[in-house]
Amino acid sequence: MEKFRGVDYYGIEELLTEEERMVRDAIRDWVEAEFLPLVAQHHREGTFPTHLIPKLGELGVFGATLKGYGCAGLNNVAYGLITQELERGDSGLRSCASVQSSLVMYPIYTYGSEAQKEKWLPRLQRGEAVGCFGLTEPDHGSDPGSMKTRALKKGDSYVLNGTKLWITNGSIADVAVVWAKGDDGEIGGYLVETGTPGFSTLDIHGKFSMRASITSELSFQDCRIPLENKFPTVTGLRGPLGCLSQARYGIAWGAIGAAMACYDWALQYAQTRVQFGKPIAQFQLVQRKLVWMLTEITKAQLLALQLGRLKDQGTARAQQISMAKMNNVWMALETARMARDVMGAAGIVDEHPVIRHMLNLETVNTYEGTHDIHTLIVGRDITGLSAFGD
Repeated sequence: MEKFRGVDYYGIEELLTEEERMVRDAIRDWVEAEFLPLVAQHHREGTFPTHLIPKLGELGVFGATLKGYGCAGLNNVAYGLITQELERGDSGLRSCASVQSSLVMYPIYTYGSEAQKEKWLPRLQRGEAVGCFGLTEPDHGSDPGSMKTRALKKGDSYVLNGTKLWITNGSIADVAVVWAKGDDGEIGGYLVETGTPGFSTLDIHGKFSMRASITSELSFQDCRIPLENKFPTVTGLRGPLGCLSQARYGIAWGAIGAAMACYDWALQYAQTRVQFGKPIAQFQLVQRKLVWMLTEITKAQLLALQLGRLKDQGTARAQQISMAKMNNVWMALETARMARDVMGAAGIVDEHPVIRHMLNLETVNTYEGTHDIHTLIVGRDITGLSAFGD
């Protein structure tokens, strides 16, 4: 199959600034040259190419919208385009960058002390250090307020006990941003460094989705950390939920990249696959599938672009981010399934990327808030009535 040609049916390219296009093209070229040749093998083996993490740092991917500490200071649209191109490679690649940027660097930058920022942000930006985000627990996913992990103050330390599950980058992280309830029952954020006694990780195997990604369990057993490792300026769920809004924004763009990859591959396949004496792209039902994919991708591109502009204006609301995450991931998953269908038996082998994207998107559809949860968030926003029971 030939090189990716891009998907821009509505001339959205013209709505981007020159800097935004340059950033996108740089990441697109890097993904083509450095990542795509490796990803199928890593997917087979259930591994992640960790040697590429410093290269992502060199490209300015980590903490791209932050200012200072070596960060690129890009606008939100440029960052969205970065995540789009990373996920066009693989959801695991985008997930690694999303966690580092939105779930580790963002809370340190927003809630952390100056000492915490100076210690971690430059290293994380360069990819010299890796971070992970510990919120979800074995029994508490969509309801993080019921978390059981505790951080109790004892003398000059906090002592953590509990378990976090489904943690991207967990076993390769140098620092974990962990959310736990304190003595007063309030949720706080804590920085736990690798090697701290009582802190251990265990990788999750047997995944059929996000195989080219490291997913771990974090365990804390009388894990003692200094008092200065707590975020000083945030309490309650607004801390972790603020981080999740940043990550969901990147996912809304990233899912478009996965969909673009699937559509482009299915289109080229349909144009060259001959049945009954003509390419299958000439058949009405195949054309209907291709048109549906392109139409939904175009709608998602416009949704994400306007969200990015709102975010750059400082007016984007969490509920708008929920709508974009909900819609764009659904669109991408349906596109991947439809592309797999167009390709027939060829669609299930990893010689082609479609089945890999399809499997990955099953996870993306669930994490950072399920489709149903985001539906209820938007529903509460437009009706004023909560379906969560609160």
